[in-house]
Amino acid sequence: MDKVLDYIKDNNMIKSGEIIGVACSGGRDSICLLHYLNSIKSELDCEVVAVNIDHGIRPTSAVDTEFVMQFCKDNHIRAYKFKGEALKVAKEEKLTIEQAARKVRYGVFETLIKKGLVDKIALAHHLTDQAETVILNIIRGAGLSGARGMEAVRDGIYIRPLLTTPREEIMAYLDENGLEYVDDETNQDNTFSRNYIRNIVMPALRKHFNSVDKNIVNFANICAKDDDFINSQINLSTLIETKDYVKIPLTYFYQPEPIINRILRKVLAKFAKQDIESKHIKMIREFALEANNGNVISLPYKVKVSKEYDFITIGMLKKKELTGEYAFRSGKLKIEGYGIIRSTSSKVLTEPKMHQHIIDADRIPTDAIWRFRQEGDTFAPLGLGGTKKLKEYFIDKKIPQRMRNNIPVLASGNKVLIVADVEIADELKITENTRRYYKVNYEKDII
Repeated sequence: MDKVLDYIKDNNMIKSGEIIGVACSGGRDSICLLHYLNSIKSELDCEVVAVNIDHGIRPTSAVDTEFVMQFCKDNHIRAYKFKGEALKVAKEEKLTIEQAARKVRYGVFETLIKKGLVDKIALAHHLTDQAETVILNIIRGAGLSGARGMEAVRDGIYIRPLLTTPREEIMAYLDENGLEYVDDETNQDNTFSRNYIRNIVMPALRKHFNSVDKNIVNFANICAKDDDFINSQINLSTLIETKDYVKIPLTYFYQPEPIINRILRKVLAKFAKQDIESKHIKMIREFALEANNGNVISLPYKVKVSKEYDFITIGMLKKKELTGEYAFRSGKLKIEGYGIIRSTSSKVLTEPKMHQHIIDADRIPTDAIWRFRQEGDTFAPLGLGGTKKLKEYFIDKKIPQRMRNNIPVLASGNKVLIVADVEIADELKITENTRRYYKVNYEKDII
């Protein structure tokens, strides 16, 4: 354990004045980490608190929680305890128990961070865990990014002070300090993937190969360096991002596989924290190059991938059917599901700004209303010199099908005068005879 403090400092894991929440189940690894960090908190100038989550999976889990609470009381460590419902989450969201427990666990961690109760979460993964993780990721079909294993610091929040510490040193630390811990009986249940690797695969490898754990971790470190270099070659500047989706230009899919694969993983990580495998990445690559415009495929976590003209769009793509009619008027107009349209009367002509149209105020019919597209709508775009169906116009402008019902139009009957934040009809254009103007500005909730 002598090198742990150096590892913490070398990786800038803990800053002065921070509150470190140690995820503590009561098992040997988490008890070791909690006790050790608490013993050096003065040197690190930090506060150490325990975070215990009873997932309710085992009959004895409540007893383990009480063990942690008593340990913290005996060692004068502040503690938070939570009751999770991993079995319920697994059933409702069709997850494995492992996946559900992880989701519950990280949900608690994120809540503690958001509320400012802790600044970092310390996890007790050690060198043997790292070796198991690398093997498990490879078996699951992960690429280089999976083969690199766990990071010492992730997202600037999750830290792993023991990641290079062998299990033997952890056991020695427990013995030296007379520390008791609890055993989780589910650790012997080999129906869980990690337990199978830990209890069956790794012992078999150790019988035939010396230093297998260390060698696997060294391999992971090499993978991490190679992965970092490839990631440094990625350009994400032309991606279009919103909170609901990311649009990737189709030209990206002609780049070498190691590049596009990483771009896809970065994008998918925004919407799905796990369960995105190599087969999904390959599926998206083939879809991008072979699918027809408008086609959609589904991935885990309700993530959808759509081919939309020159882009592949990935995210939480929901088809909305916005409705409602709003009389055209000066001032602010809030359209639910779209945003704000603000029309301002003016006698001074200026150059149009982004997300703005300038129109001839005297050419707006008295029956003009803002609404959403309808069957039979026609549109004569500025400068086109002819009229076409609104549907054909949307196709010409390469507006994705899922978005066409979300765009307000100013219309008189079936004649469309403005497609919001896209284009105005030719009859509303400014001419030498225009005396009064409307500046129409769009502030959208969606893109």
